[in-house]
Amino acid sequence: MERPTSLLDDVLPRYDVNEVHELWIPAAPAVVFAAVKAVTSAEVRLLRPLMIVRMLPARLLRRAAALDSTGPLLDEFTRHGFVALAERSDHEYVFGGIGRFWRLLDDDVVRSVGTAETFRTFAEDGYAKAAVTFVVTAEDGGSRVVTETRIAGTSPTARARFRRYWRVVRPGSAAIRRSWLGAIRRRALRD
Repeated sequence: MERPTSLLDDVLPRYDVNEVHELWIPAAPAVVFAAVKAVTSAEVRLLRPLMIVRMLPARLLRRAAALDSTGPLLDEFTRHGFVALAERSDHEYVFGGIGRFWRLLDDDVVRSVGTAETFRTFAEDGYAKAAVTFVVTAEDGGSRVVTETRIAGTSPTARARFRRYWRVVRPGSAAIRRSWLGAIRRRALRD
């Protein structure tokens, strides 16, 4: 099945690593998209335990805030320096951030990235751009939701550092994405 062009292709067309996961849900696309936007961190079962492990060094030094489990998870990302980059109503949502994600104590998230254009044109050496999309399409009387994460380094050193980091965190990242899709499915079927 050929996928339609994603807004992610406009935001981050070239990337160094990516991760794609998908799930069919027996619910209408509008219901599934609403679930994408409403899921909380508490509903993504693996998110909190894996983030606790990831953030442990910073938490021990009191440099990291805990996730808020009551509001939408997408809003939580924006409180931690990520921004909404693009949206196609009831179909696709893209968010992203720029930082030195391989740093365990301070990932140095760039807080001045407020627009998709700023994100696209950011080129300061030593950083990685991370963009995530959720795309919902009608399929077989239900919906298919696809999430893709792309990361691109802004310099050869950043690419090398992120790739080393990615080799360690990729299994956990994939588990979080699958858990996130499961939370979307549960919410869509409940609502």
